[in-house]
Amino acid sequence: MNTLIDELKQLIIRVLDLEDVTPADIDPQAPLFGDGLGLDSIDALELGVAIQKHYHITLDATSAETRQHFYSLANLAKFITERQAS
Repeated sequence: MNTLIDELKQLIIRVLDLEDVTPADIDPQAPLFGDGLGLDSIDALELGVAIQKHYHITLDATSAETRQHFYSLANLAKFITERQAS
């Protein structure tokens, strides 16, 4: 799981062009949006598309569950792991 979290950190930084953020700056338990990493709804769309392409999984942007999965990096890694296992 730690490898996946590290991959996701790199993906977030690259896809969202977060020049001033390093992987060490991203706390896996902290919120990705709002007070945490500070991502917004456009970032969510870009990140969702990148995750779908990179990990070959389907996301439902309107689902409340998807919002929970995107709450933190740890939640997102768990979601991807579960989807890839099924």
